[in-house]
Amino acid sequence: MTALTAQDAASRLAALPGWQIEEGELTRTFSFKDFLAALAFVNRVGEQAEKAAHHPDIDIRYNKVRLGLVTHDEGGLTAKDFELAAVIDRLA
Repeated sequence: MTALTAQDAASRLAALPGWQIEEGELTRTFSFKDFLAALAFVNRVGEQAEKAAHHPDIDIRYNKVRLGLVTHDEGGLTAKDFELAAVIDRLA
């Protein structure tokens, strides 16, 4: 899988409301009612990430979860990042 051009990434981003590209990484912050709900979401994300063999960077701050996706092997964003982001949106 090869890295997407900036134009291709921007085009795919349009289909993912709430996500943004920051410093070459596809990111989104999710808010939940409390810490336990945030942890439950992270566990669901972890299950899907394992299935996809593609793992996001995860930052938990009480009830907020920031996810960052990038395909390090390709040195940028690939279709895998956008595909996993769409799966994650369905989990939220």
